[in-house]
Amino acid sequence: MILPRLWRSVAEFRRMPAVRIDLMHPATANNDPFYARLVADFHRRANRRHPKFPLLRRMTAGVAVCPLPPTFDAYLGRIEPAARRNVKKAVREGCTFRRIRFNDHLDGVRTVRQSAAVRQGRAVPDEYIRGDVRPTADPPSHSPLHDYPYFGVFHGDRLVAYSGCLVAGEVCLIEHILGHAAWLERNVVPLLIVETARHLYEHHPRVRFYAYDTYFGASDSLRRFKRKFGFLPHRVRWVLGAAAPQPEAAR
Repeated sequence: MILPRLWRSVAEFRRMPAVRIDLMHPATANNDPFYARLVADFHRRANRRHPKFPLLRRMTAGVAVCPLPPTFDAYLGRIEPAARRNVKKAVREGCTFRRIRFNDHLDGVRTVRQSAAVRQGRAVPDEYIRGDVRPTADPPSHSPLHDYPYFGVFHGDRLVAYSGCLVAGEVCLIEHILGHAAWLERNVVPLLIVETARHLYEHHPRVRFYAYDTYFGASDSLRRFKRKFGFLPHRVRWVLGAAAPQPEAAR
């Protein structure tokens, strides 16, 4: 089992497409200074040497990226049929999606985190089990080009999944995503992923790439999950941007 998986990984690594993603850092000048620091910090982290493979940068090879087509309907057409069925099931179960203020849902976040001691075969952090949830101090963004939105899936008033995303110029990167263990079979996480994409089309039209961490460091089941939603391994060149972008325009 190990050798076939290794050869598949090598084959996927060799055929990775390359993309250039502009973080549009100069455009943070008219926003809260928090966003200039946030984008610059991400650029540094993405380009640090990989701890296990020092010849590679941390997030430049094998980034799980979904290039977004011009419309949300086209995006839906690109993801796998099983992914669309997952979303429909969650909706039938009565689940809804919306952007949230993280600090308004600390109890719900705590419940989601404490719902499982092991995820993807790994023990969850101790602070999750203890129920430690720190409020955020993120200031509101004044631009659709840079933001750090949180999203939630609800059943009635109950939070059953949530995520936090970095929006930086041409990319939206899912940095944290978690579903309540008892609700995973009702496909709350697929609903969260797809409806976040819809939100990007409606509120962040300059985003061209939807990303979900790295691909090769994930388990086989998580790789399969990412592929289902169009997150495939890419080589990425992250650029801060040389000039402020033109005014917002619809796709």
